[in-house]
Amino acid sequence: MNEYVIETKQITKAYGSLLALDHVNIHVSRGSIYGLVGDNGAGKSTLLKLLAGHSFSTEGELRLFGKYEEKELENSRKKIGCMIEQPGFFPNMTVEQTLKYYCIQKGILDTKKVAEMLKLTGIAEKRKSKCKNLSLGQKQRLGLAIAMMGEPQLLILDEPINGLDPSGIIEFRNLLHRLNKEKNITILLSSHILSELQQIATVFGFLSKGRLIEEITSHTLHEKCSDCIEIKVSDVEKYSVLLEKQFPKENYKVLPESNVRIYKPQEQAEVYSRLASENGIYITGMKTIQSSLEDYYMELKKRGDGK
Repeated sequence: MNEYVIETKQITKAYGSLLALDHVNIHVSRGSIYGLVGDNGAGKSTLLKLLAGHSFSTEGELRLFGKYEEKELENSRKKIGCMIEQPGFFPNMTVEQTLKYYCIQKGILDTKKVAEMLKLTGIAEKRKSKCKNLSLGQKQRLGLAIAMMGEPQLLILDEPINGLDPSGIIEFRNLLHRLNKEKNITILLSSHILSELQQIATVFGFLSKGRLIEEITSHTLHEKCSDCIEIKVSDVEKYSVLLEKQFPKENYKVLPESNVRIYKPQEQAEVYSRLASENGIYITGMKTIQSSLEDYYMELKKRGDGK
């Protein structure tokens, strides 16, 4: 039986007539890395704020570590480290002073904890720098250091790799994997960099217009993101018409530079090649590729919005 660290039942958040969250049922198992996917305005930050106790639902039930009573939720949130939207700190305090402040706030008596968090998040060399002088990426690292204070069992991270350069993203990804594996910390994170999220998460939840349209494991997602065929042709408009006529059930998309991508092709590659050559269309390139998380999300959202 799954042990859920986070479980919501029909959670709804309304702002007047606007439903920011519309009867959402989310399930985050202990030990997982849950990737929350959605456009701006889909409800990601609203959901994370409800979980962290920064906001309250209009209706529905929230469970944290199996607890749902108000006092129990309050105690459960002591096991959570959060970084939602912009990390909060005082601009004229140094990084070291900021972490000491949060130690005091969280009742942490271990004086070595500050140095440990500085080293863990890779900002030890900035310990004497004022927070206002940090780069966006350094602020994200400081935000994670604050979230990690108190040995949380659950991390809730909103766009944690925002502002990081490519090497910083890789380091951050490795750090999250290490926290998950070595410390058994469950992680719920959102990110607009879906290609990176695909390399981190073990489970995905897709939000669109306040509704959770699917939860899926990374293993099942990989199976669903089956191979695509991408063909570069001399006349993309004519080829699209031929595809529609000969293979009306095919799911395809016209891409820039005269490329046509066929998702989950029903035929062998040579069939699509022959369709072009028999109708006077030159093929200048053809390749088989794996569908990305972005492709899957856009197709899923299209189907969900069409309901």
